[in-house]
Amino acid sequence: MAITYTEERNFTLQQVSDLFLCVRWVVGKYPNRLYKALMNSSRVISAWDGDRLVGLIRVMGDSELVCFINYVLVHPDYHGRGFAGHLLEMVKAAYKSYLYINVMIGNSKNVAFYEKHGFKVNIS
Repeated sequence: MAITYTEERNFTLQQVSDLFLCVRWVVGKYPNRLYKALMNSSRVISAWDGDRLVGLIRVMGDSELVCFINYVLVHPDYHGRGFAGHLLEMVKAAYKSYLYINVMIGNSKNVAFYEKHGFKVNIS
C-alpha cells in the first residue's frame, strides 16, 4: 500500500464527512460547514490510499508568526502506521520559519503523540 499526500483540496464533501465521522468527531455531522472551513483554511494536507481519503491535517495561520494545527486525523483502519505523524512532520517542515506552531490536542490521550513529535503540551 502506497499512501500519497497532497495539498490539493480534491476531496469531496462526502469523503471529508465520512472521515470525520469514522473517528467520531461531531463536526462530521455538519458536512457543508466542515467542507467550507477546510476550503478556507491556510493549509490542508490529505492522505490517500488510491482514491480513499484516509487522513487529513488542517492548519490555520497568520502567514508569518503563528499557526494552529486544528485537526490531525487518520481513518481507524490506518491507525498505528505513522501516517498522522507524517502529516504532522509535513506541517512542521512547511512552517519551520514561524515562531510558533500550536496544536489543539483535543484531549489528554493525545499528549504523548504530540510530545513524541517535539511539542510541549500545557494542559490547563
